[in-house]
Amino acid sequence: MPQEATQALAEFAASLRYEDLPAEVTQHCKHLLLDALACALAGHQGEETPQVLALASALAQSNESSVIGGDPLSLAGATLFNGYLITAVTMCDAHRSTMTHVTPEVVPPALGIAVRDDCSGRNLLVAIAAGSEVTTRIGIGLDYPAFRARGWHGPGVLGPFGAAAAVGRLRGFDTETMARAFGLAGSQAAGTFAAWGTPTVKFHQCRGALSGLMAALLAEQKFRATREFLTAKDGGLYTAYVDGGKPELVTADLGRRFELMQIALRLWPSASLLQGMATALFDLLEQRTVDAAKVTALRVSLSKQAHDMHGHLPNYQGKFDALISGHYAAAVALHDRALTLVQFEPERYDDPKLRRFAQENIELRLDPALTGVQAVVELHLADGTTLTVRCEHPRGSFENPLSPAQVEDKFRTYAAARIPAAAIDGVVDAVNRLEDLASARTLMDLLKPAPRRSQGERAA
Repeated sequence: MPQEATQALAEFAASLRYEDLPAEVTQHCKHLLLDALACALAGHQGEETPQVLALASALAQSNESSVIGGDPLSLAGATLFNGYLITAVTMCDAHRSTMTHVTPEVVPPALGIAVRDDCSGRNLLVAIAAGSEVTTRIGIGLDYPAFRARGWHGPGVLGPFGAAAAVGRLRGFDTETMARAFGLAGSQAAGTFAAWGTPTVKFHQCRGALSGLMAALLAEQKFRATREFLTAKDGGLYTAYVDGGKPELVTADLGRRFELMQIALRLWPSASLLQGMATALFDLLEQRTVDAAKVTALRVSLSKQAHDMHGHLPNYQGKFDALISGHYAAAVALHDRALTLVQFEPERYDDPKLRRFAQENIELRLDPALTGVQAVVELHLADGTTLTVRCEHPRGSFENPLSPAQVEDKFRTYAAARIPAAAIDGVVDAVNRLEDLASARTLMDLLKPAPRRSQGERAA
Protein backbone atom coordinates (compact mmCIF):
# COMPACT_ATOMS: atom_id res chain seq x y z
CA MET A 1 0.00 0.00 0.00
CA PRO A 2 1.32 3.49 -0.81
CA GLN A 3 2.14 5.58 2.23
CA GLU A 4 -0.56 8.03 3.35
CA ALA A 5 0.21 11.51 1.96
CA THR A 6 0.49 13.37 5.30
CA GLN A 7 2.79 10.72 6.73
CA ALA A 8 4.93 10.64 3.60
CA LEU A 9 5.41 14.41 3.63
CA ALA A 10 6.12 14.41 7.35
CA GLU A 11 8.81 11.76 6.93
CA PHE A 12 10.28 13.67 3.98
CA ALA A 13 10.40 17.02 5.79
CA ALA A 14 11.74 15.56 9.03
CA SER A 15 14.54 13.61 7.37
CA LEU A 16 15.58 15.98 4.56
CA ARG A 17 19.33 16.67 4.56
CA TYR A 18 21.47 19.09 2.64
CA GLU A 19 23.07 16.14 0.89
CA ASP A 20 19.65 15.15 -0.48
CA LEU A 21 19.27 18.39 -2.41
CA PRO A 22 20.43 18.46 -6.05
CA ALA A 23 22.61 21.43 -6.97
CA GLU A 24 19.84 23.04 -9.02
CA VAL A 25 17.49 22.83 -6.03
CA THR A 26 19.91 24.52 -3.64
CA GLN A 27 20.53 27.24 -6.24
CA HIS A 28 16.81 27.82 -6.73
CA CYS A 29 16.24 27.99 -2.97
CA LYS A 30 18.94 30.65 -2.74
CA HIS A 31 17.20 32.57 -5.51
CA LEU A 32 13.90 32.23 -3.66
CA LEU A 33 15.49 33.59 -0.49
CA LEU A 34 17.26 36.53 -2.14
CA ASP A 35 14.13 37.36 -4.11
CA ALA A 36 12.03 37.24 -0.92
CA LEU A 37 14.47 39.62 0.78
CA ALA A 38 14.24 41.99 -2.20
CA CYS A 39 10.45 41.90 -2.06
CA ALA A 40 10.45 42.48 1.70
CA LEU A 41 12.71 45.51 1.48
CA ALA A 42 10.46 46.90 -1.24
CA GLY A 43 7.44 46.04 0.89
CA HIS A 44 8.22 48.88 3.28
CA GLN A 45 6.75 51.08 0.52
CA GLY A 46 3.42 49.24 0.57
CA GLU A 47 0.29 51.28 1.21
CA GLU A 48 -1.00 49.02 3.98
CA THR A 49 2.40 48.23 5.50
CA PRO A 50 1.97 50.62 8.47
CA GLN A 51 -1.35 48.98 9.35
CA VAL A 52 0.16 45.50 9.41
CA LEU A 53 3.13 46.80 11.40
CA ALA A 54 0.72 48.14 14.01
CA LEU A 55 -0.93 44.71 14.24
CA ALA A 56 2.41 42.90 14.40
CA SER A 57 3.67 45.26 17.13
CA ALA A 58 0.58 44.57 19.22
CA LEU A 59 0.92 40.78 19.16
CA ALA A 60 3.55 40.78 21.92
CA GLN A 61 5.52 43.49 23.65
CA SER A 62 8.99 42.15 22.93
CA ASN A 63 11.67 42.62 20.30
CA GLU A 64 13.70 39.42 20.11
CA SER A 65 13.16 38.75 16.38
CA SER A 66 14.54 40.51 13.34
CA VAL A 67 12.46 42.34 10.75
CA ILE A 68 13.84 42.51 7.21
CA GLY A 69 14.92 46.12 6.84
CA GLY A 70 13.09 47.18 9.99
CA ASP A 71 13.16 47.29 13.76
CA PRO A 72 12.88 44.07 15.80
CA LEU A 73 9.55 42.64 16.94
CA SER A 74 8.39 39.57 18.82
CA LEU A 75 8.76 36.17 17.14
CA ALA A 76 5.08 36.18 16.23
CA GLY A 77 5.10 39.82 15.18
CA ALA A 78 8.21 39.50 13.03
CA THR A 79 6.85 36.37 11.34
CA LEU A 80 3.58 38.11 10.50
CA PHE A 81 5.20 41.38 9.41
CA ASN A 82 7.99 39.81 7.35
CA GLY A 83 5.36 37.69 5.62
CA TYR A 84 3.42 40.80 4.69
CA LEU A 85 6.52 42.70 3.60
CA ILE A 86 7.41 39.97 1.09
CA THR A 87 4.00 40.19 -0.58
CA ALA A 88 3.14 43.85 0.10
CA VAL A 89 3.98 45.29 -3.33
CA THR A 90 2.91 42.33 -5.47
CA MET A 91 6.21 41.04 -6.83
CA CYS A 92 6.95 37.86 -4.87
CA ASP A 93 7.14 34.32 -6.26
CA ALA A 94 4.25 32.14 -7.39
CA HIS A 95 3.80 28.41 -7.85
CA ARG A 96 1.90 28.84 -11.08
CA SER A 97 -0.10 25.62 -11.21
CA THR A 98 -1.73 26.45 -7.86
CA MET A 99 -1.57 30.26 -8.01
CA THR A 100 0.14 30.14 -4.62
CA HIS A 101 2.83 32.46 -3.31
CA VAL A 102 5.25 30.38 -1.27
CA THR A 103 8.07 32.45 0.23
CA PRO A 104 5.82 34.82 2.23
CA GLU A 105 4.65 31.83 4.27
CA VAL A 106 7.86 29.75 4.41
CA VAL A 107 10.74 32.21 4.71
CA PRO A 108 9.59 34.40 7.67
CA PRO A 109 9.10 31.65 10.27
CA ALA A 110 12.25 29.92 9.04
CA LEU A 111 14.27 33.11 9.50
CA GLY A 112 12.68 33.75 12.90
CA ILE A 113 13.55 30.34 14.30
CA ALA A 114 16.97 30.22 12.61
CA VAL A 115 17.97 33.51 14.22
CA ARG A 116 16.44 32.66 17.61
CA ASP A 117 18.21 29.30 17.75
CA ASP A 118 21.41 30.49 16.04
CA CYS A 119 21.03 27.89 13.27
CA SER A 120 23.55 27.53 10.48
CA GLY A 121 22.92 28.80 6.99
CA ARG A 122 22.93 25.20 5.79
CA ASN A 123 20.07 24.28 8.11
CA LEU A 124 18.17 27.38 7.02
CA LEU A 125 18.61 26.37 3.39
CA VAL A 126 17.29 22.87 4.07
CA ALA A 127 14.33 24.30 6.01
CA ILE A 128 13.39 26.58 3.09
CA ALA A 129 13.60 23.61 0.73
CA ALA A 130 11.46 21.46 3.04
CA GLY A 131 8.82 24.14 3.49
CA SER A 132 8.67 25.00 -0.20
CA GLU A 133 8.43 21.37 -1.26
CA VAL A 134 5.69 20.59 1.27
CA THR A 135 3.65 23.62 0.17
CA THR A 136 3.87 22.83 -3.52
CA ARG A 137 3.42 19.06 -3.10
CA ILE A 138 0.22 19.51 -1.11
CA GLY A 139 -0.86 21.99 -3.78
CA ILE A 140 -0.51 19.64 -6.73
CA GLY A 141 -2.59 17.07 -4.85
CA LEU A 142 -5.50 19.49 -4.57
CA ASP A 143 -6.95 19.20 -8.07
CA TYR A 144 -6.51 22.95 -8.41
CA PRO A 145 -9.35 23.68 -10.87
CA ALA A 146 -11.84 22.11 -8.43
CA PHE A 147 -10.19 23.90 -5.48
CA ARG A 148 -10.37 27.26 -7.27
CA ALA A 149 -13.95 26.66 -8.42
CA ARG A 150 -14.95 26.59 -4.75
CA GLY A 151 -13.30 29.96 -4.19
CA TRP A 152 -10.27 28.86 -2.16
CA HIS A 153 -7.04 30.90 -2.27
CA GLY A 154 -3.86 28.82 -2.06
CA PRO A 155 -1.51 30.80 0.22
CA GLY A 156 -3.78 30.78 3.27
CA VAL A 157 -4.69 27.13 2.78
CA LEU A 158 -1.34 25.63 1.77
CA GLY A 159 1.02 28.09 3.44
CA PRO A 160 0.57 26.93 7.05
CA PHE A 161 1.83 23.45 6.09
CA GLY A 162 4.99 24.81 4.47
CA ALA A 163 5.66 27.14 7.37
CA ALA A 164 5.23 24.30 9.85
CA ALA A 165 7.57 22.09 7.82
CA ALA A 166 10.30 24.75 7.76
CA VAL A 167 10.08 25.35 11.51
CA GLY A 168 9.87 21.64 12.26
CA ARG A 169 12.95 20.93 10.19
CA LEU A 170 14.94 23.59 12.06
CA ARG A 171 13.72 22.24 15.39
CA GLY A 172 14.67 18.68 14.48
CA PHE A 173 11.17 17.18 14.53
CA ASP A 174 10.77 13.46 14.08
CA THR A 175 8.14 12.16 11.65
CA GLU A 176 5.38 11.87 14.27
CA THR A 177 5.85 15.42 15.55
CA MET A 178 5.99 16.78 12.01
CA ALA A 179 2.75 14.98 11.13
CA ARG A 180 1.05 16.48 14.18
CA ALA A 181 2.34 19.91 13.15
CA PHE A 182 0.66 19.35 9.78
CA GLY A 183 -2.58 18.45 11.59
CA LEU A 184 -2.42 21.71 13.51
CA ALA A 185 -1.52 23.63 10.36
CA GLY A 186 -4.49 22.15 8.53
CA SER A 187 -6.80 23.25 11.31
CA GLN A 188 -5.84 26.83 10.44
CA ALA A 189 -5.97 26.46 6.65
CA ALA A 190 -8.24 29.16 5.24
CA GLY A 191 -8.56 32.00 2.74
CA THR A 192 -10.86 32.56 -0.22
CA PHE A 193 -11.06 34.70 -3.33
CA ALA A 194 -13.84 36.71 -1.73
CA ALA A 195 -10.90 38.88 -0.68
CA TRP A 196 -9.83 39.51 -4.29
CA GLY A 197 -9.49 43.18 -5.17
CA THR A 198 -8.54 44.09 -1.60
CA PRO A 199 -5.24 43.87 0.33
CA THR A 200 -6.76 41.03 2.35
CA VAL A 201 -5.51 38.62 -0.32
CA LYS A 202 -2.01 39.55 0.84
CA PHE A 203 -2.96 39.07 4.48
CA HIS A 204 -3.63 35.41 3.63
CA GLN A 205 0.11 34.97 3.06
CA CYS A 206 1.39 36.46 6.31
CA ARG A 207 -1.35 34.82 8.35
CA GLY A 208 -0.33 31.50 6.77
CA ALA A 209 3.23 32.10 8.00
CA LEU A 210 2.08 32.78 11.54
CA SER A 211 -0.34 29.83 11.52
CA GLY A 212 2.45 27.45 10.53
CA LEU A 213 4.74 28.83 13.22
CA MET A 214 2.08 28.30 15.88
CA ALA A 215 1.33 24.81 14.56
CA ALA A 216 4.96 23.74 14.82
CA LEU A 217 5.59 25.24 18.24
CA LEU A 218 2.43 23.66 19.62
CA ALA A 219 3.23 20.27 18.10
CA GLU A 220 6.62 20.50 19.79
CA GLN A 221 4.75 20.61 23.11
CA LYS A 222 3.31 17.17 22.23
CA PHE A 223 -0.14 18.67 21.64
CA ARG A 224 -2.36 15.98 20.14
CA ALA A 225 -3.53 16.41 16.55
CA THR A 226 -4.49 14.20 13.64
CA ARG A 227 -1.48 12.80 11.81
CA GLU A 228 -3.40 12.15 8.59
CA PHE A 229 -4.95 15.54 7.99
CA LEU A 230 -4.65 15.54 4.21
CA THR A 231 -6.70 12.39 3.65
CA ALA A 232 -8.89 12.20 6.75
CA LYS A 233 -12.33 11.03 5.63
CA ASP A 234 -14.18 13.53 7.80
CA GLY A 235 -12.80 17.01 7.18
CA GLY A 236 -9.41 16.21 5.68
CA LEU A 237 -7.97 18.74 3.26
CA TYR A 238 -8.59 16.64 0.18
CA THR A 239 -12.08 15.57 1.24
CA ALA A 240 -13.34 18.93 2.54
CA TYR A 241 -11.72 21.43 0.18
CA VAL A 242 -12.07 19.28 -2.97
CA ASP A 243 -13.75 15.97 -3.75
CA GLY A 244 -10.88 13.69 -2.78
CA GLY A 245 -8.10 15.49 -4.62
CA LYS A 246 -5.18 13.64 -6.11
CA PRO A 247 -3.10 12.55 -3.09
CA GLU A 248 -1.07 10.17 -5.25
CA LEU A 249 0.62 13.23 -6.79
CA VAL A 250 1.87 14.29 -3.36
CA THR A 251 4.07 11.23 -3.00
CA ALA A 252 5.01 10.52 -6.63
CA ASP A 253 8.82 10.66 -6.89
CA LEU A 254 8.97 12.51 -3.56
CA GLY A 255 12.60 13.37 -2.82
CA ARG A 256 13.65 12.61 -6.38
CA ARG A 257 11.67 15.22 -8.31
CA PHE A 258 11.36 18.58 -6.57
CA GLU A 259 8.11 20.40 -7.25
CA LEU A 260 9.59 23.56 -5.73
CA MET A 261 11.50 24.03 -8.97
CA GLN A 262 8.16 25.09 -10.47
CA ILE A 263 8.02 28.14 -8.20
CA ALA A 264 8.37 31.11 -10.53
CA LEU A 265 9.92 34.46 -9.68
CA ARG A 266 8.60 37.83 -10.80
CA LEU A 267 10.96 40.26 -12.45
CA TRP A 268 8.46 43.09 -12.22
CA PRO A 269 5.94 44.30 -9.64
CA SER A 270 2.48 43.53 -11.04
CA ALA A 271 0.19 40.55 -10.78
CA SER A 272 1.51 37.03 -11.41
CA LEU A 273 -0.90 36.47 -14.31
CA LEU A 274 0.31 39.68 -15.98
CA GLN A 275 3.94 38.56 -16.14
CA GLY A 276 3.35 36.99 -19.56
CA MET A 277 2.00 40.28 -20.86
CA ALA A 278 4.96 42.18 -19.43
CA THR A 279 7.41 39.67 -20.90
CA ALA A 280 5.86 39.93 -24.37
CA LEU A 281 5.83 43.72 -24.23
CA PHE A 282 9.42 44.05 -23.06
CA ASP A 283 10.55 41.43 -25.59
CA LEU A 284 9.00 43.61 -28.28
CA LEU A 285 10.45 46.85 -26.94
CA GLU A 286 13.91 45.30 -26.72
CA GLN A 287 13.67 44.08 -30.32
CA ARG A 288 12.29 47.27 -31.86
CA THR A 289 12.63 50.97 -31.16
CA VAL A 290 9.08 52.16 -30.54
CA ASP A 291 7.99 55.74 -29.96
CA ALA A 292 5.06 55.54 -27.52
CA ALA A 293 3.66 58.76 -28.99
CA LYS A 294 3.15 56.94 -32.30
CA VAL A 295 1.24 54.01 -30.78
CA THR A 296 -2.45 54.29 -31.59
CA ALA A 297 -3.50 51.11 -29.78
CA LEU A 298 -2.00 48.41 -27.62
CA ARG A 299 -4.08 45.24 -27.66
CA VAL A 300 -3.34 42.41 -25.27
CA SER A 301 -4.89 38.96 -25.47
CA LEU A 302 -5.04 37.09 -22.16
CA SER A 303 -6.31 33.77 -20.84
CA LYS A 304 -9.74 33.73 -19.23
CA GLN A 305 -8.22 33.50 -15.76
CA ALA A 306 -5.91 36.49 -16.34
CA HIS A 307 -8.59 38.53 -18.09
CA ASP A 308 -11.19 37.90 -15.39
CA MET A 309 -8.80 39.02 -12.66
CA HIS A 310 -6.87 41.82 -14.34
CA GLY A 311 -8.67 42.90 -17.49
CA HIS A 312 -11.31 45.16 -15.96
CA LEU A 313 -9.38 47.92 -14.18
CA PRO A 314 -8.89 50.76 -16.69
CA ASN A 315 -10.05 53.17 -13.96
CA TYR A 316 -7.58 52.09 -11.26
CA GLN A 317 -7.65 53.85 -7.91
CA GLY A 318 -4.46 53.90 -5.85
CA LYS A 319 -1.33 51.76 -5.77
CA PHE A 320 -2.99 48.41 -5.12
CA ASP A 321 -5.35 48.82 -8.08
CA ALA A 322 -2.45 49.91 -10.29
CA LEU A 323 -0.44 46.82 -9.31
CA ILE A 324 -3.22 44.48 -10.42
CA SER A 325 -4.44 46.50 -13.43
CA GLY A 326 -3.44 45.11 -16.82
CA HIS A 327 -4.38 48.44 -18.43
CA TYR A 328 -2.01 50.43 -16.25
CA ALA A 329 0.88 47.95 -16.38
CA ALA A 330 0.77 47.89 -20.19
CA ALA A 331 0.48 51.66 -20.49
CA VAL A 332 3.31 52.54 -18.13
CA ALA A 333 5.66 49.82 -19.41
CA LEU A 334 5.22 51.13 -22.96
CA HIS A 335 5.84 54.74 -22.01
CA ASP A 336 8.63 54.26 -19.47
CA ARG A 337 10.21 51.11 -20.91
CA ALA A 338 10.49 50.07 -17.25
CA LEU A 339 8.31 48.48 -14.59
CA THR A 340 9.63 48.98 -11.08
CA LEU A 341 8.03 50.47 -7.99
CA VAL A 342 8.90 53.90 -9.37
CA GLN A 343 6.11 53.28 -11.89
CA PHE A 344 3.66 52.61 -9.06
CA GLU A 345 4.00 55.87 -7.19
CA PRO A 346 1.08 58.37 -7.20
CA GLU A 347 2.88 60.92 -9.35
CA ARG A 348 3.14 58.30 -12.09
CA TYR A 349 -0.14 56.38 -11.95
CA ASP A 350 -2.10 59.63 -11.43
CA ASP A 351 -0.52 61.29 -14.48
CA PRO A 352 -3.55 62.45 -16.56
CA LYS A 353 -1.99 61.59 -19.94
CA LEU A 354 -1.06 58.11 -18.81
CA ARG A 355 -4.51 57.54 -17.33
CA ARG A 356 -6.13 58.63 -20.56
CA PHE A 357 -3.88 56.32 -22.60
CA ALA A 358 -4.67 53.37 -20.32
CA GLN A 359 -8.39 53.99 -20.64
CA GLU A 360 -8.58 54.87 -24.36
CA ASN A 361 -5.66 53.14 -26.09
CA ILE A 362 -5.26 49.88 -24.16
CA GLU A 363 -7.53 46.96 -24.97
CA LEU A 364 -7.37 43.73 -22.98
CA ARG A 365 -9.14 40.87 -24.71
CA LEU A 366 -10.03 37.35 -23.67
CA ASP A 367 -8.62 34.64 -25.90
CA PRO A 368 -10.03 31.19 -24.98
CA ALA A 369 -7.07 29.56 -26.74
CA LEU A 370 -4.67 31.03 -24.19
CA THR A 371 -4.10 29.49 -20.76
CA GLY A 372 -2.55 30.71 -17.52
CA VAL A 373 0.10 33.36 -18.08
CA GLN A 374 0.22 33.09 -21.88
CA ALA A 375 -0.27 36.44 -23.60
CA VAL A 376 -0.17 38.07 -27.03
CA VAL A 377 0.72 41.77 -27.38
CA GLU A 378 -0.09 43.80 -30.49
CA LEU A 379 1.23 47.32 -31.00
CA HIS A 380 -0.60 49.34 -33.64
CA LEU A 381 1.41 52.31 -34.93
CA ALA A 382 0.23 55.50 -36.63
CA ASP A 383 1.84 54.47 -39.93
CA GLY A 384 -0.34 51.36 -40.09
CA THR A 385 2.33 48.95 -38.86
CA THR A 386 1.34 46.24 -36.41
CA LEU A 387 3.96 44.58 -34.21
CA THR A 388 3.01 41.32 -32.52
CA VAL A 389 4.77 39.21 -29.87
CA ARG A 390 3.50 36.13 -28.05
CA CYS A 391 4.71 34.92 -24.65
CA GLU A 392 4.43 31.27 -23.71
CA HIS A 393 6.62 31.40 -20.61
CA PRO A 394 7.23 34.66 -18.69
CA ARG A 395 10.62 35.66 -17.44
CA GLY A 396 11.17 34.00 -14.08
CA SER A 397 9.30 30.80 -14.93
CA PHE A 398 10.88 27.36 -14.85
CA GLU A 399 11.04 27.37 -18.65
CA ASN A 400 12.43 30.94 -18.82
CA PRO A 401 14.33 31.38 -15.54
CA LEU A 402 15.97 34.51 -14.26
CA SER A 403 19.74 34.46 -14.24
CA PRO A 404 21.60 34.87 -10.93
CA ALA A 405 22.54 38.38 -12.09
CA GLN A 406 18.87 39.30 -12.65
CA VAL A 407 17.89 38.10 -9.17
CA GLU A 408 20.80 40.03 -7.65
CA ASP A 409 19.89 43.17 -9.63
CA LYS A 410 16.34 42.98 -8.30
CA PHE A 411 17.68 42.75 -4.75
CA ARG A 412 20.08 45.66 -5.26
CA THR A 413 17.33 47.81 -6.77
CA TYR A 414 15.13 47.57 -3.69
CA ALA A 415 17.81 47.23 -1.02
CA ALA A 416 19.40 50.58 -1.83
CA ALA A 417 16.64 52.58 -0.18
CA ARG A 418 16.44 50.51 2.98
CA ILE A 419 19.78 49.08 4.18
CA PRO A 420 23.31 50.55 4.25
CA ALA A 421 25.11 50.43 0.93
CA ALA A 422 27.99 48.53 2.52
CA ALA A 423 25.61 45.74 3.58
CA ILE A 424 24.13 45.06 0.14
CA ASP A 425 27.12 43.14 -1.20
CA GLY A 426 27.29 41.31 2.11
CA VAL A 427 23.71 40.07 1.83
CA VAL A 428 24.25 38.86 -1.74
CA ASP A 429 27.43 37.06 -0.71
CA ALA A 430 25.81 35.54 2.39
CA VAL A 431 22.91 34.10 0.39
CA ASN A 432 25.20 32.83 -2.38
CA ARG A 433 27.26 30.88 0.17
CA LEU A 434 24.41 30.13 2.56
CA GLU A 435 25.47 26.53 3.13
CA ASP A 436 28.82 27.78 4.47
CA LEU A 437 27.36 30.41 6.79
CA ALA A 438 28.00 29.51 10.42
CA SER A 439 25.00 31.45 11.69
CA ALA A 440 21.82 32.79 10.09
CA ARG A 441 22.21 35.78 12.39
CA THR A 442 25.01 37.01 10.14
CA LEU A 443 22.52 37.39 7.29
CA MET A 444 19.84 39.09 9.35
CA ASP A 445 22.32 41.48 10.94
CA LEU A 446 23.15 42.71 7.44
CA LEU A 447 19.47 43.40 6.80
CA LYS A 448 19.08 45.93 9.59
CA PRO A 449 17.83 49.30 8.35
CA ALA A 450 20.21 52.13 7.63
CA PRO A 451 20.51 54.60 10.55
CA ARG A 452 17.82 57.24 10.37
CA ARG A 453 19.10 60.75 9.87
CA SER A 454 18.04 63.46 12.30
CA GLN A 455 15.92 66.37 11.11
CA GLY A 456 18.99 68.60 11.23
CA GLU A 457 20.99 66.18 9.08
CA ARG A 458 18.15 66.00 6.52
CA ALA A 459 17.94 69.80 6.38
CA ALA A 460 21.68 70.04 5.80
